[in-house]
Amino acid sequence: QALAGGAAPQLIEQDDTFFHVPQGRLKLRQFADGSAELIHYHRADTAESKASDYVRVAAPDPAALREALTRACGAQGRVRKQRWLLLVGQTRIHLDRVQDLGDFMELEVVLRPEQSDEEGTATAEGLMQDLGLARAERLAGSYLDLLSSSAGSASARKS
Repeated sequence: QALAGGAAPQLIEQDDTFFHVPQGRLKLRQFADGSAELIHYHRADTAESKASDYVRVAAPDPAALREALTRACGAQGRVRKQRWLLLVGQTRIHLDRVQDLGDFMELEVVLRPEQSDEEGTATAEGLMQDLGLARAERLAGSYLDLLSSSAGSASARKS
């Protein structure tokens, strides 16, 4: 499949601060240009394809919002990454370089209202097949989880 319109990958610098919340995940995402958004989402922590239910809200004063949320909820951690975004049909391919963690690829199929989760999974699986990645290792959880577990492993090795 060709990239939509032959467009070049778009580089997006992201700095995500996660906060403790009773349900789902809450992060403040700040971009290199200073803009930001608050994102709350629910997504299963499994290695299989999964749906993500999210709400995004523009955050005009990210520094003040980060401070308020840290005071109210407590900061859980931070994930900084460079993301190269490619579009293939209705799929967003994220090539991520995560600080202190490494390189990853994520497929995000943006479903149309009439599409089911199963159709999204089939689209992602087909693209993985086309890319020769059908058998690639799949990760459960989030980058924050991986950073937390690798920090714990590093602490255990130092002891």
